[in-house]
Amino acid sequence: MRSVSVVGIGETRFGRFPETSLKELILEAGTKAIANAGLRKEYVEALFMSNFSGQPFSGQGHLGPLAAEVLGLGHIPTIRIEGACASGSLAFRQALSAVASGMYDVVLVGGVEKMTHQSTEAVTAGIAGASDIDLEAGIGATFPSIFAMIAQRYFHEYGNVRDAMAMCAVQNHENALLNPDAQMQKRITVEQVKNGFPIADPFTIFDCSLVSDGAAFVMLAATDVAESFCPKRLVEVVGCGQAGDSLTLASKGSMTTFAATVRAAHQAYSMAGLSPAQIDLAEVHDCFTITQIINTEDLGFFVKGQGARAVSEGKTAINGQIPINVSGGLKAKGHPIGATGLSQIYEIVTQLRGDGGPRQLKKADIGLTHNIGGTAATCVVNIFRGR
Repeated sequence: MRSVSVVGIGETRFGRFPETSLKELILEAGTKAIANAGLRKEYVEALFMSNFSGQPFSGQGHLGPLAAEVLGLGHIPTIRIEGACASGSLAFRQALSAVASGMYDVVLVGGVEKMTHQSTEAVTAGIAGASDIDLEAGIGATFPSIFAMIAQRYFHEYGNVRDAMAMCAVQNHENALLNPDAQMQKRITVEQVKNGFPIADPFTIFDCSLVSDGAAFVMLAATDVAESFCPKRLVEVVGCGQAGDSLTLASKGSMTTFAATVRAAHQAYSMAGLSPAQIDLAEVHDCFTITQIINTEDLGFFVKGQGARAVSEGKTAINGQIPINVSGGLKAKGHPIGATGLSQIYEIVTQLRGDGGPRQLKKADIGLTHNIGGTAATCVVNIFRGR
């Protein structure tokens, strides 16, 4: 397989833009990614589009050719990929495989979601479609309630980590203040998180990721091809893993370890020839605050049961041992589902290029992204190295 590198990135700001269309979001982010690559759009050979809810929320399906037309890419092959909240990373993985195999030299990967024009009830019901409709959503379970059960089980096994969960939210909000694309530009405290509007015990509204609109695009090229035109530091994809698990929470072997993450991470580390200790920073899927803690353990950054302590000790802060969600994460940057996995990649590439501005890390050579769909039924882990 050929080496593949990221040569262009672009995204919209994430937020509430009910009057902005899917086409407008695609046009802004896609145009930015193409320009960032320094390559004429005529060289793009294929487009991989990620989206979760375009049809039920906006009435728009068939987003592959729609995006190609909006971006003026001509008659290239396109595909739309859906895998719940992991849709963006799945699209990236398919694009990566296509270039690595030699099928294409240059491809574009995009993700978009438009959600805020719908009511909270409609969004909740729509997202619940990523769970088991008969056994979970059909009897009233929503993702906040499912992950709240996970939190309660974590408390039972490892002790009450409520303060550390709140600190995850506080840290991610602090990071988002330094990110101009972040939706939630608001400093919060541990007490505000714990005393916020109750959602599902132990979660308050500050423990939950945001409902967001936005788009993100990434351009990939074979590394030997990229070397001939890319003006920026090349960011090579050195590891990629994908794994699955049962859709339902009840069928999982454990509620406090996400098996799909463990397996996908093992694949990515093995492919990259790296260990967790060699990762400089990571963007992990913090759909809820407890999820961030569990993810950092499953990725091997901390011993099982010690992820909360690591947060409390500042090890995951922007100046800590392993900075987590420097972008602000899903919690504060935002969570436009189809764009989320690609936005994580956008942040890692930005950091590895040294373009992070006020949030730029002193050491950023190897970065990791972690993206799950549903109750960790799908997981993709990617590892990147700056060349």
